[in-house]
Amino acid sequence: MTTNDTATIAALNDLCRKAMGIGGRLFQTSGITSLPPQDQAAIREKVEIFDDFTPDNDPHGERDFGAFAHNGQRIFWKIDYYDRTLSRGSEAPADPSQTVRVLTIMLASEY
Repeated sequence: MTTNDTATIAALNDLCRKAMGIGGRLFQTSGITSLPPQDQAAIREKVEIFDDFTPDNDPHGERDFGAFAHNGQRIFWKIDYYDRTLSRGSEAPADPSQTVRVLTIMLASEY
């Protein structure tokens, strides 16, 4: 993968997080959906504005993972790249015509 591909993937991942449901698909685990609606909304907002990327949580520079605390619980979010049929991983995550992004938000205890 080239540096340009990494920059493109990072930009597409930012769009996926910031335009949930538009830049990709959103999946919330049962632990998240069992929380009160106001907590779910606050967690989604924290995912949208997340910018605490470090070499530890973003070693490839793709901005595809984050973790934070919400009301005493650890929350993880992750972006995965699938082919257009969602049957296997994408072979070209920098190409949105070949890739569907899936953003998963979960309690760390569900990982």
